[in-house]
This record gives sequence, structure tokens and C-alpha cells, in this order.
Amino acid sequence: MAHHILLVEDDKAIATVITEALREEGHDVTACDSVSRRDALLQERSFDVMLTDIMLTDGDGLATIGKVRNVAPNMPVIVLSAQNTLDTAVRASDSGVFEYFPKPFDLDELAHAVRQAVANRPAAPQADLDEAEGLPLIGRSAAMQGVYRMITRVLRNDLTVLVTGESGTGKELVAEAIHQLGSRKTGPFIAVNTAAIPHELLESELFGHERGAFTGAVKQAIGKFEQANGGTLFLDEIGDMPASAQTRLLRALQSGRIRRVGGRQEIGVNVRIVAATNRDLTPMIANGSFREDLYYRLNVVPIHLPPLRERREDVATLAQHFLGQAEAEGLPRRSIDEAALAALTRNDWPGNVRELRNIVFRLALLARDDVIDQATVDDCLPQDFGADDTASGGGFKLALGEWLTAEKPADGTVYHAALAAFEQPLFEHALAATGGNQLRAAQLLGINRNTLRKRITELEIEPVRYARRN
Repeated sequence: MAHHILLVEDDKAIATVITEALREEGHDVTACDSVSRRDALLQERSFDVMLTDIMLTDGDGLATIGKVRNVAPNMPVIVLSAQNTLDTAVRASDSGVFEYFPKPFDLDELAHAVRQAVANRPAAPQADLDEAEGLPLIGRSAAMQGVYRMITRVLRNDLTVLVTGESGTGKELVAEAIHQLGSRKTGPFIAVNTAAIPHELLESELFGHERGAFTGAVKQAIGKFEQANGGTLFLDEIGDMPASAQTRLLRALQSGRIRRVGGRQEIGVNVRIVAATNRDLTPMIANGSFREDLYYRLNVVPIHLPPLRERREDVATLAQHFLGQAEAEGLPRRSIDEAALAALTRNDWPGNVRELRNIVFRLALLARDDVIDQATVDDCLPQDFGADDTASGGGFKLALGEWLTAEKPADGTVYHAALAAFEQPLFEHALAATGGNQLRAAQLLGINRNTLRKRITELEIEPVRYARRN
């Protein structure tokens, strides 16, 4: 069935392509290139769907959606935009548009969205949020556009979200964005790294405990579920959760009620769950280490964060952002030239965005000039740990192999023995690189400052030895 489509697009080439594609679908398409012409056409006739760009010759197509609603309150609106940031996606969602497409987009997906739009009445417009500033996720790559679109789809509901992706991709930032921009933004945001808590204490950490529940429980403790009541609970590294805690978590998700360890009374909680993992849970379900029913409870809305090597076009933007962060935290003000940005973009970033941030902070600290050049980047980028440089004895694999040959740790102890052997020199290197500054050393390593302090105390490392002398 043919439908009347209004296309508002000031790029003639894009307008022509869209018009031809929709006419092939049998639609009647009327195209214009400005807000004023759009308003005139809406006064002259009715349309089944409107497709609009944002940045038009005489105004903002999204900011003026209110005028469109006054004339055609039931007409679905699909937004097309080259301003493809999370802020834009959120603005589109808050304006009550039917769908948002960042440019470039797939014409088949656009045609499908048009068919869906005319078959379903649009939801009522949502109340405007304050202008979103300082949003935690950065990147305009096609891969990140999919992430933004998924985030906007869960802002006005409480569906459970499972965020997957490699370590360092920013899974907690997705959880923070869902909380900050969603209906629970006035409630608490509580984050728990389940892998960082000893298994025997995890249930108490999540659900709380009563006095006397176990040795050392000298008073009642409120768990993270109760602390997050009315807000969002972010469960990171969910794949590392022990079986007993998985069972209790499943029950809490099913019933909306929890029971403190050692308690008899069930307590109702109103919490949105966002979980995350860097592990593939499918084989864990197959071998019985992760409950299948819990997986389906968590994986209602899946959001996958791509590794940085799959969105290299975002590296330069991220690097500039982190330079601003570094300056705000007291490091010298720096800029970075194009050759240096190109060198950063070529790197594979196995540690993803977290590793890039650490490198940029290191560059801001150690650069000899105000403008960071390629040579400085090359000096700061980690060397190829797999390189077999026998002449210099370099290469992490070579060093590890030599250590294993010399020490011959007993079977069953290799992992912990290797960690013990290489942890101290790693911390010493970080302190040397930062002049003994523990905060900057922790940032360089990508670990918590308290963790660094605890370990250097246990390893009897003296940071003052590495302080720079004037």
C-alpha cells in the first residue's frame, strides 16, 4: 500500500537516493530542504510519515519537532542525522520520534522502519530532559551508533540489560548512561564488581546480613540491593559469580524480594539491574558454571560494546577528550599533532579505551613539548610483548620463558608464582615513570589507587625512592 512520505533533507544527493528507494517501495515522496518549507507543506496536506534531517538550512529539524506535533500530532517522525553522538540519539528519543538513523544508514533498514512507522501509532512524546552534557560515552563510529540506539530504547523502561564486551571497552559507562538519562536518574547508582569480592562474602555484599549471621558479623549490614532501591544496580563481571550467589540473584530477579544473610524476613526492593561481562557465557552455561535460567533473566536487552580496534575512527576523538581530562586533573596542558593521532589510531589497543586513556595520561605527563608528536607517541606506546629480540633480551614472552626455565615452579603453582615474580617490577616501573606519584602510577596501570597502595606496602616498595629531585 502506498503511503505519503514527507522527506526533509538539504543534501540533494541523499534526498535523491532516499526518494528513489522509497518510491521503489511504492510510496509517494514529497521532498523539501528547509524548516520553513516543511511547515508550509504540513499546512497544505497530511502525510503518513516524516523523515527529517537535523541540521537544515534554516534551523534545527529536531528542535522544531514541537511545531510539527502541533500540526500533525499522530504522524510518526524518523530522524536522520550526521550529528551522530549519544547526545543526538538521546535528544531524538526524548522528542518522541519513532526511530533515529545516524548517517550513513542502510536503505533497507530505513524502508523497513517506514513500514513499521505507518503500521504502528507513535508513542506519546516524552518529557524533555535537560540538555545532556558530559555524557560518558564518546565516539561517532557506526559501531557506537548501534550502542547509542540500544541505550535510547531502554531509557523509558526498567528492562534488565546485559552489557558484553572486552575489558576496558566501557561497560560501566553504558550502565551509567542508562541510569543518568533514564527514568531512575534521581535514584542511586550502585556498582558492584562481583569478581573483586571474595566468593564467601559476595552474598553478604549483595543482600546484606544480620548481626551474628557469621563470624565477624558484629552488626547488621545493608547490602547493595537495598542501597540501590529506587535506582540502578550495576553487576560487573557477572560471569565470575559463584553458583550459590547466582541462585540467590535469580530469586531476587524473579520475585523482586531479597533476604539478608542470616535473616528471616523478605524485603521488597525496586531496582533496575544492568549486568556486564567480558566472558562468553554460552560455554559456561554448557559446562554448568553459569545458570541458564539466570542468563535469560539477565539477557533481556543485550548491548555489545565493540573493541577499540573495531572502531579506530573514534581513537582521535577519544584521545582529545582524555587530554582534556588529564589537564583537568592537574597534568600539563597538551595538544597533539595529526601524525601522533595517526600513530595512536594504528595501534591495536588490546586494553581498549582504558588502555588508550592510560597512554594519553602518560603522554600528557612525559611529553617534552606542549605539542605531542609521533616520536613521543612511539616512545610511550607499549612494545610488542611477543617480539623475540634475543640480542637485547627484550620481549615479555622471552623474559617469561627465561624465568620459567630458571625457577622451574612446581605444577599447580605456575600462575601465582609468575604473578608474584613480575608484579613488583611492574609496580616499580610505573612509579619510576611517574616520579613516585601513586595516583598517576595507578592511572597508568589502570588499577585503583587503594589497590596500588595496598600492594606496594605488602611488597615493601618505597615510592619515595622514585620521587623526582629538582
